[in-house]
Amino acid sequence: MSSFLKNLCIFTSKPPNPSPSLSMTCSLAFPIVCFSWLLLFSTTHQLPTSQTQVLLQLKKHLEYPKSLESWNYNADLCNTPSSPFVHLRCIGNSVTELRITGEKVVKVSNVDFDGYSVPNQTLSNDFSIDSFMTTLSRLTSLKVVSLVALGIWGPLPDKIHRLNSLEVLDLSSNFLFGSIPHKISTMVKLQVLTLDSNFFNGTAPDRFDLLSDLTTLSLKRNQLNGRFPPSIVRIKNLTNLALSHNHISGGLPDFSSLTSLKVLDLRENELDSELPVMPKTLVTVLLSQNSLFGEIPRQFGELDQLQHLDLSFNSLGGMPPATLFSLPNISFLNLANNLLSGSLPDDISCSDELGFIDVSDNRLTGGLPLCLSSSPDKRFVKFSGNCLSVDPRHQHKESYCREINVKTKQSRAKGISVLVGVIGGAAIVLLIALASLVFCRRYCSRGTSEQHQLRKPVPDNLPMGLSSELLANARYISQAMKLGTQGSPASRVFSLEELKEATNNFDQSAFMGYGSIGKLYKGRLENGTHVAIRCLSLFKRSSIRNLKLRLDLLSKLCHPHLVCLLGHCIDGGQDDSSTNRVFLIYEYVPNGNLRDHLSEHNPEKVLKWPERLAVLIGAAKAVHFLHTGIIPGFFNNQLKANNILLDEHHIAKLSDYGLSIITEEIDRLEAKMEGNKSSIIRNNAWEMTKLEDDVYSFGFILLEALVGATISEREEAILLNEMASSFSSQDGRKRIVDPIVLTTCAQESLSIVISLTNKCISSEPSARPSIEDVLWNLQYAAQVQATADGDQKSESASQT
Repeated sequence: MSSFLKNLCIFTSKPPNPSPSLSMTCSLAFPIVCFSWLLLFSTTHQLPTSQTQVLLQLKKHLEYPKSLESWNYNADLCNTPSSPFVHLRCIGNSVTELRITGEKVVKVSNVDFDGYSVPNQTLSNDFSIDSFMTTLSRLTSLKVVSLVALGIWGPLPDKIHRLNSLEVLDLSSNFLFGSIPHKISTMVKLQVLTLDSNFFNGTAPDRFDLLSDLTTLSLKRNQLNGRFPPSIVRIKNLTNLALSHNHISGGLPDFSSLTSLKVLDLRENELDSELPVMPKTLVTVLLSQNSLFGEIPRQFGELDQLQHLDLSFNSLGGMPPATLFSLPNISFLNLANNLLSGSLPDDISCSDELGFIDVSDNRLTGGLPLCLSSSPDKRFVKFSGNCLSVDPRHQHKESYCREINVKTKQSRAKGISVLVGVIGGAAIVLLIALASLVFCRRYCSRGTSEQHQLRKPVPDNLPMGLSSELLANARYISQAMKLGTQGSPASRVFSLEELKEATNNFDQSAFMGYGSIGKLYKGRLENGTHVAIRCLSLFKRSSIRNLKLRLDLLSKLCHPHLVCLLGHCIDGGQDDSSTNRVFLIYEYVPNGNLRDHLSEHNPEKVLKWPERLAVLIGAAKAVHFLHTGIIPGFFNNQLKANNILLDEHHIAKLSDYGLSIITEEIDRLEAKMEGNKSSIIRNNAWEMTKLEDDVYSFGFILLEALVGATISEREEAILLNEMASSFSSQDGRKRIVDPIVLTTCAQESLSIVISLTNKCISSEPSARPSIEDVLWNLQYAAQVQATADGDQKSESASQT
């Protein structure tokens, strides 16, 4: 290149047959042209061959993902255009940033600002995470590594610490398991650590305070247990901390030393202590679904930057600080399902920002403060399940709350007595042990003096290595999540005239049939969007206000495997007597339902076994979200094969979910809650039955996917009797399983699903798995199938 520039500059400075004016022009052009060419070549990052080879080796390790097709020896990899799935950045002659995201990935977004990705499947059995990390560590200048949802599996090796220049590490949404290597704490330049949505287990780590520059630490959606690691409160620069969706137990430390903390997410664990002191910088606090007790500290009413507080589903008692409701930035306040008692002060003031308040299912008495009872349209208030003097239909009698409070106090007094007894007993045992020790020492001392021997104490020869408790996991929390901006698409109210225009006045040509509830029409809105419109008869007992609140709740459910509710239309006046129809407007899913794609119904578009697994996994993810991703959960979701719709990419979308909240049945169930304690116990048992009903219904969807035919109620009994004997042998499977399944499945994958189906449709509800177990087994079956398919392709390639 230097000789080329030299010749170019000579040519520029000595043009042929120069004239005086041209000679002057060339003399001026010479430094400019030379400088321009030098600048061009100096700012173009051409990787050395060694680093190109490393990147291509990584491509091979990841089994040649489609997003890396443009990577080859002839390409200028540093100047390859970025995409949503691949980004490569170079400085000088080195790669400093590597981001790869799996293309076949489901983006999951919960209504509580929790977003994550789910990979389609793992890499094959040929993948070696140890070799992969060895190759990756040869890129010694890396500052950012993001390898999300690529199907990477295996235990994370110790050699990860060789990437000692890393500032951001994101390995989330993969299949990593086992312990996180303790040497990750030596990567002192780390600012963001993301290992979210994997399968790490053991206790949470307790050495991350060595990472003094760490700002984001998240341990979400793993299987961590043990106590909350106290060293975390010594990470001074920490702004985002999340350990939610694990099994962490014990008490919480004082968080006031984390003076930069903005997001604290400890939902869905087993924490059992009083609420600690919090830093005043917090914007989001999520502590729901634990076993926290005691009163809400007054200090919580001084968190002026707080926007989102969720303390629901704990055992918190007493009265919440009145100042919680008037915090200047508070927009979401959920205190539901606790033991809060007493009367809310009449003079409570509510912040103008406060849009959602939930104090339902507590022990509150008296009236409802003015700022909660006369809420503006933008404020949604839930207060059912208390003993308030307003809305008696959805409240308990005041005696119920008094009885519960007395029993709670008695239980606490009994607990204290037991604790005192235990402490007293322990003290006696300790005194006896001390007396024995003194006696022994005196006796032993006398014996050794007689023998004139002095023995050196033998030191404990304990290993200095780190224990299995030093585990870790983290997830980078996006800016959208931190600010709580991630939510569902906007829902709106449609006019009846819009719907008539969309369906040509509900013409027969727009009629799609009858769903599980009501008629279905296909429509086309003015902007060209195709929609599905469901027409329901409105039950007279449902007030317009309650109905609108329930429809608003349905519209807030947003998940890639749910058919989205775009809006609604209530036909009639503003009182129950004149209202007779309600329309629900959903997104239109164009590719039919699962039943349409089974062999008996649509031979030319029949789904093969791997495709059926993908659809079943999508549906299971939707049900799992409805059960656990929202509070309160949605159960009894009309699970049928014809309610699992497929879009143009064969992505499963569940329809007809949550409709029970706008039917008469929900009113009957809410009325039952006014009973005594025994009726509450019965209702809790009924709630569990609903959970199991969804799993039971899903079992028949699995069965239909296996046999490839519609299963009527009459056929259910026959199949149930045949399953145990037929599925247990190869000949039996050939007789009952769809031939398309048999010719496209791996036997181990099929066996996993058959076993799962048997458990789901067990006659004993207690023997049925949770929907989380259903999802895990389906994903495992898909992984086994993918491995078998990969092996088959390798054999075919070797034979050719």
